[in-house]
Amino acid sequence: MRAMGIDFGLKRIGISLSDETKFLASPYTTLHRKTQSEDLTYLLSLIKNEKIDEIVCGLPMNMQGEEQDIAKSARDFMSELTKNLNISVNFVDERLSSVMAEDMLKEKIKDWRKRKEKLDAVAATIILQDYLDTK
Repeated sequence: MRAMGIDFGLKRIGISLSDETKFLASPYTTLHRKTQSEDLTYLLSLIKNEKIDEIVCGLPMNMQGEEQDIAKSARDFMSELTKNLNISVNFVDERLSSVMAEDMLKEKIKDWRKRKEKLDAVAATIILQDYLDTK
């Protein structure tokens, strides 16, 4: 079984997956949001096909450690996604994950448009890897 990392956004959702030992996280893709129904269908298919048994979703927090407004949307989306699944969802503080992802990508990709396309999946990888490292 594997874990999935989610960097939740209103326009894009970054997705990362762990290996089967849940030791190493890798970027998977960035889902460009369409409708909630289409987004959920895609993720449910991914969960089934990749044998996901755990989701780690970044929770948007401000620098004082309080949840941002979008955090409720993330919680509601995860609740809808997993309502008929026997799967655990862990919410983790995602502060600075996008900044760290941008710094990592700057070293390898000079074109900001190409970096932006990979940013959310890399942020999801940072979220998931941090979680895996603490286990």
